[in-house]
Amino acid sequence: MNPILVLNCGSSSIKFALFDAGTPTLPRRPRWSGAVTGIGSDDARFAVSGGGEEKLSLGRERPSHDALGVIRTRVQQHLAGRALGAVAHRVVHGGNKYFEPARVDAHVLADLRGYIPLAPLHQPFALEAIEVLLAEHAELPQVACFDTAFHRSMPKVEQLLPLGRDDWARGLRRYGFHGLSYAYLAVALAERHGDAARGRTIAAHLGSGASLCAMQNLASVATTMGFSALEGLMMGTRCGALDPGALIYLMQIEKLDLDQVADLLYHRSGLLGVSGISADPRVLFEREADDEHARDALALYVRRIVREIGALTAVLGGLDMLVFTAGVGEHSAEIRRRVCADLRFLGVRLDDDANAVNAPIISTADSKVRVAVEPTNEEWIAAESARKVLGSA
Repeated sequence: MNPILVLNCGSSSIKFALFDAGTPTLPRRPRWSGAVTGIGSDDARFAVSGGGEEKLSLGRERPSHDALGVIRTRVQQHLAGRALGAVAHRVVHGGNKYFEPARVDAHVLADLRGYIPLAPLHQPFALEAIEVLLAEHAELPQVACFDTAFHRSMPKVEQLLPLGRDDWARGLRRYGFHGLSYAYLAVALAERHGDAARGRTIAAHLGSGASLCAMQNLASVATTMGFSALEGLMMGTRCGALDPGALIYLMQIEKLDLDQVADLLYHRSGLLGVSGISADPRVLFEREADDEHARDALALYVRRIVREIGALTAVLGGLDMLVFTAGVGEHSAEIRRRVCADLRFLGVRLDDDANAVNAPIISTADSKVRVAVEPTNEEWIAAESARKVLGSA
């Protein structure tokens, strides 16, 4: 198979990774990767991983379309005449119909548009890229890889919402997200830790979005995100779990309309909302000594993680391994230290030196829970999924 291009499209950026797919085993590292950032602003840039960056001039009418065009042109130049084999897309929501990666045609694309209200921050932008490529390169296979699919293994009691029975039939249920990340961990943890990873494991995907996944035998049995990407942990700008009565109050008493509530919950809550400073923990660490709001935001962020780890530990009936991944999870030794300090009641003991260098195992030898750091690789999972779909087509 010719190389596979993986696209991860968001509202202000498009990340790309190009994988050689002609070998029996797909390489874990892409041959080339990068991103267009600042889409929709006056500071759009094209950057290559490990290399420099350049400023772009994107049109104001369709900046995402223009950004995609830049990536396609640069990829074609990089391939020097060799054709692409396929494009794999990270698609956040597969609804109650798509539980495996799927080759996309016009019919599948129409289905996926129906799930835009369930993931408004992510779904529209992936679908826009798919639509453009279908129109301009209909011969190029495209595969949608769904963040919700990994959690299909959850028992029904974890998928149910305490609403009316008819709501289940309409698709109101807990789906779970960050599935490509957890799917990669299921592979990488088995390789690094062997049978130790097949027990009662909680993975903490901590990035700008954040969730936990409880795994047994490396399959999802519970997760903190549910019907939407708003539930569960406190995040960079998203609220996480919130009393529904607070929303009723905001709409009835404060007279916020639906768009204002959505903007509040998705863009003005979480670390940014509580601190009033930043969605980035690194910035808040610099300010917490002198700023009460920065301290409050970090304390609540850690407390929500610890509380949900406790809940998932109860679901699992104990805890054998805790794994940190994604941007904050992989790189913030201080967040890991604070979380683990509050989990000493579970027998968690942290090796401070190992934690400081983001080592693969950061717990001490006598810790009752193995604590690990495992970099995620959603792009590789998407490329491997596309190869399997097209190989079996």
